[in-house]
Amino acid sequence: MVSLLNPDRPPVFCPGCSHDRSLKALDQAFQKMGLEGSDVVIVSDIGCSGLFDTFFNTHALHGLHGRALTYGAGIKLAQPQLKVVVTMGDGGLGIGGAHLLAACRRNLDLTLLVLNNFNFGMTGGQFSCTTPEQASVASGFLNVLEKPMDVCTVAASGGAPFVVRASVYKKELSKLLVEAISFDGFSVVDLWGICPARYLKRNPLSPKDIEAAIMELPPFEGVVAANERREYGSHYREKSDGESAAPDWRGIEKAFEPPVKARREVVLLGTAGERVITAGTLLAHAAILAGMHITQKNDYNITIMRGPSVTEIIVSPEPISYTGVEQPDVIVALSEEGVRRGWDLFSKVGAEGRVILSAGVKIPATAGQILETDFKVEGIKKKERALAALTLLAKSGDPVTLEMLREAISQSFHGKRREEAQNVLERAAEIPVDARTQSK
Repeated sequence: MVSLLNPDRPPVFCPGCSHDRSLKALDQAFQKMGLEGSDVVIVSDIGCSGLFDTFFNTHALHGLHGRALTYGAGIKLAQPQLKVVVTMGDGGLGIGGAHLLAACRRNLDLTLLVLNNFNFGMTGGQFSCTTPEQASVASGFLNVLEKPMDVCTVAASGGAPFVVRASVYKKELSKLLVEAISFDGFSVVDLWGICPARYLKRNPLSPKDIEAAIMELPPFEGVVAANERREYGSHYREKSDGESAAPDWRGIEKAFEPPVKARREVVLLGTAGERVITAGTLLAHAAILAGMHITQKNDYNITIMRGPSVTEIIVSPEPISYTGVEQPDVIVALSEEGVRRGWDLFSKVGAEGRVILSAGVKIPATAGQILETDFKVEGIKKKERALAALTLLAKSGDPVTLEMLREAISQSFHGKRREEAQNVLERAAEIPVDARTQSK
């Protein structure tokens, strides 16, 4: 058994601090489990408990106060083979209370050690969410006004399947930590201890007092039978296996030569229900198929079924440092709601620019060429118009071609949705250019 404590950074807590006992018990647990530093991640936040990651020779992440569980969740999902131990004080737990509840519901295989010493020890001894009502603390009478939180009761009520309340002075504490870390799911260990520098100066407290106080509360000694269920990570991977996922933009292989050699800025101005954002994503996907760099910036109301819907796409052979469209090469104007949102853009279109206009939509003056199409007469439904307009754009081969757009649809959609999109593309591709072109 090899200690994982960092010999170059020996633990330094206040004399008599209970965190020192927790630290050594955790190291003993790692040794009993035969874990190496490469097997473990210590995730911490702010406060004296936030020093744990520096005292171990393991992977580590030190983050914002109260947010440690969120970092731990991301690490565990990305690297499920690692043992992820999150350390938080009662201060951080109160600050990140919503994250505690989310972790309880989710049941990801994390171990949370709550180093509970009933106050914000590092910042002056103010009251925390676990400070007893009768305690004397640096924040005056405020703790008298609030009922302290029972960490274990909250965790069990929230769905945590393994919950333990224990004194840090408990014999064989390391054995308890081994059980918690070995448990396949979210485990919460509420470790009660003494803060000698702050809390103890105002509140006489001994290890025996802590044991007695714990005995007066509902016992939590491990598995919560009512909450036992599948661990989130393995269950998620099982459910997602074989599911159609969103395109991995990093994995789109180049299949075409770029039809243009210069930067292009395209704006689609529509309304909810016209699938404007989806069309913009297809344009971006098609451009990536030619090895181009792209950005997509979307703008829409918080309402889902009404209001403007706008997407701005930049296609460039060079990396793009700023996502803002400054001089559109193409504007697709599908609705007056969208046009009103992008009204000022029309004056920025140059003489070489184009405006693909849905018949009946009023637009401001522009120097660009206007290509007007009556989508209703052509039998194009409202939800199909953005893709149809994109098809008309692709017929020009600038900035993408029809072949590129077809491949983007094939890679992006599946089943009936793919058939519908392909059908729209082929119908729109048959619209004669001369019949829909009108310069104004």
